[in-house]
Amino acid sequence: MHCYDCFKEGTETSALAVCVDCGVGVCDRHLHSDPEPVRRSMSVGQVWSSRDSRRMICLVCHDVLQQNRKG
Repeated sequence: MHCYDCFKEGTETSALAVCVDCGVGVCDRHLHSDPEPVRRSMSVGQVWSSRDSRRMICLVCHDVLQQNRKG
């Protein structure tokens, strides 16, 4: 799979991840990785994991989320 944003720019770059929001393939240049808490619903007592997972998101979706958070 190739990076969609690189393709739109006229280059061909291998994708490293898939955006969790829009599903597009993204390379390291167009990728944003956010930590995300892991909720374990099957456990008794502790609900949140002691470590965060990674949430891979393209820069387009990341920018939209940041704008929406600002209001």
